[in-house]
Amino acid sequence: MWDYTDAVKEHFINPKNVGEIKDADGVGNVGSIACGDALRLTIKVDENDVITDAKFKTFGCASAIASSSMLTELIKGMKIEDAKNLTNDDIAKALGGLPKEKMHCSVMGREALEAAIADFKGAILPMAQGEVVCECFGVTDLEVIRAIRENQLSTVEDITNFTKAGGGCGRCHEQLQALLDEQLQESAGTAAAAPKKIKRMTALEKIKKIEEVIEREIRPTLKMDHGDIQLVDVDGDFVTVSLRGSCAGCHSSHATLKGYVEKKLREQVLDTLVVEEDRP
Repeated sequence: MWDYTDAVKEHFINPKNVGEIKDADGVGNVGSIACGDALRLTIKVDENDVITDAKFKTFGCASAIASSSMLTELIKGMKIEDAKNLTNDDIAKALGGLPKEKMHCSVMGREALEAAIADFKGAILPMAQGEVVCECFGVTDLEVIRAIRENQLSTVEDITNFTKAGGGCGRCHEQLQALLDEQLQESAGTAAAAPKKIKRMTALEKIKKIEEVIEREIRPTLKMDHGDIQLVDVDGDFVTVSLRGSCAGCHSSHATLKGYVEKKLREQVLDTLVVEEDRP
């Protein structure tokens, strides 16, 4: 039996903000009843981009209900830009902690928030562009990679605890191990190459540096071939850009994004950045 905190018990027995905002400005749906957990988050946003109301409906365990309830309490009164930086760890900590086997509930809450914000902005989630590695729970490689990086995961069991990937038939365990090995090797290589202490950047500092590199190096290079680029969004380590001019719709646009734009930003800003293209 798992040991739940008093906060988890309170938000499970007396959940806050249950229901649905009928004229919601943003809607986030994650999970699936068929997979065991599902969450629908609706938010209301005012003219100053402040979340004035948030409600949820969830199908899941006590941790899922408590995480969803706490999520709505945390984001009410937040500006959209601040809410974008809310992590699953923030939700878990606000509850006084969650059993490791239930951390995926806090991750589901964060993903529902991201989906609702994307819906409000009319944007496409970078996670939606990943390749599904766990068919049982519909988890993509990008979701697994982010969970590994943000939570310093070291085993396939850890990945399952945070994402549910691998918790069904188990056929994806080999792929999960490969993703884990790749991330651990990258981390080891980075640590060996740069043993000095790395300063943690704030979200604003990261965005500013990304903008500087795009303006100083990337845009001028693309314009030489009659192309252009525009920064659309920065969500954690995921950078969404829009290719313009001759780069838009080019058959080699993916190579441009990954082989040039992403590589340049990783070299000069942060080596964990993932660049994705904004698609209408």
